[in-house]
Amino acid sequence: MVYDVGVERVTKVLKVGRKYLTHVQNSVLEGELSQAQYKALRHELGKVMDESHDSVRFYVLRTDAYLRVDQLGTPRRPEGSFL
Repeated sequence: MVYDVGVERVTKVLKVGRKYLTHVQNSVLEGELSQAQYKALRHELGKVMDESHDSVRFYVLRTDAYLRVDQLGTPRRPEGSFL
């Protein structure tokens, strides 16, 4: 999930996203969701965002076979990580 929302709604959108996904970078969260979790996430986000100004994008992969993550620099550690 990638989001671009008004500064006054960033904290709310991030809080909803963290209930379902892992925060990996500024405005970027990732993780695996069931269809029910995905539907719930979209519903909760719809309640806190202003759809006339904000944007949230989901990149949905049907299988892990097509997933590859290339990264440069230091990865952001998920909160609560002790590594």
